Amino acid sequence: MTIVVTTPTGNVGSRVVQVLVQAGARPRVLVRDPDRLPPDLLPLVEVAQGDLLDPDFVAGAFKGAESVFWATPEAFDVPDPLYDMVAMGENAAAAVRASGVARVLQISSVGAELRQGAGLIDGLARNEEQLAATGTDLLTLRCGYYFTNLLGMLDSLREGVLTTTVPPSRRMPWVDPRDVGEVAATRLLAGWSGSAVQAVHGPADLSWEEAAEIVGTALGQPVTAVRITSEQLREALTGAGLSEVAAAGIDAMTSGFPGDFVPEQPRDFLSSTPTTLASWAYGTLRGASEKSTED
Repeated sequence: MTIVVTTPTGNVGSRVVQVLVQAGARPRVLVRDPDRLPPDLLPLVEVAQGDLLDPDFVAGAFKGAESVFWATPEAFDVPDPLYDMVAMGENAAAAVRASGVARVLQISSVGAELRQGAGLIDGLARNEEQLAATGTDLLTLRCGYYFTNLLGMLDSLREGVLTTTVPPSRRMPWVDPRDVGEVAATRLLAGWSGSAVQAVHGPADLSWEEAAEIVGTALGQPVTAVRITSEQLREALTGAGLSEVAAAGIDAMTSGFPGDFVPEQPRDFLSSTPTTLASWAYGTLRGASEKSTED
């Protein structure tokens, strides 16, 4: 059984590859820069080097595959990330049709069910539609807010501030990407028939206030959730070099959700995963913060 894995160096994709290899599979990993793969992994995988924006590369990489793990890469530093996401999704859909791939597992996000208005999540919604139209057996994992997003906020966290553009009391699912990878790998190994959407919500819905308290405890200092305006966020992002289009897309990934939004897939035994934010913050965020300070 040939399993194709995109984003094998990402937070989710790298865990998918590790679990597949440990289970005895030899996945075909699609990567732009093979040097980013761990050297000891290379003998255990089939490497296909190329860009998911290249339709010929994607078509060739999908040949002979029974299953595909599809995660649209995040590329915030391009002029229009949403355009690229849709283009990559179209390449994937065309390759699935041409190669007759039996099953595709797609990584999506809570909020994709809105179909529009949620910024770059709209790109994942479009990818859901593109892949569903192929007729393949499609399993879509709609995931909560990744713990790893906090790694991009280390500077403000060290200053005791966790910023958000939504009311700090608003709750949403928070999840460890490693848990998402383990769910995905398990489903790829087990197989499935038909199409379905499954949520991966982490262990609990958290408010930004609760997340700030948890993170502050792990970092050994008080952290307060502070609401900023969309304009302030966009100014910060464009000041860091992002295009206005990219900044608007990132902003709407949180501010674009209506206040009464409830995920389409409920929290239940199937959608809940074990790793808590506290566990991740002590094990990963604290170490990253200490290393960043030393550097």
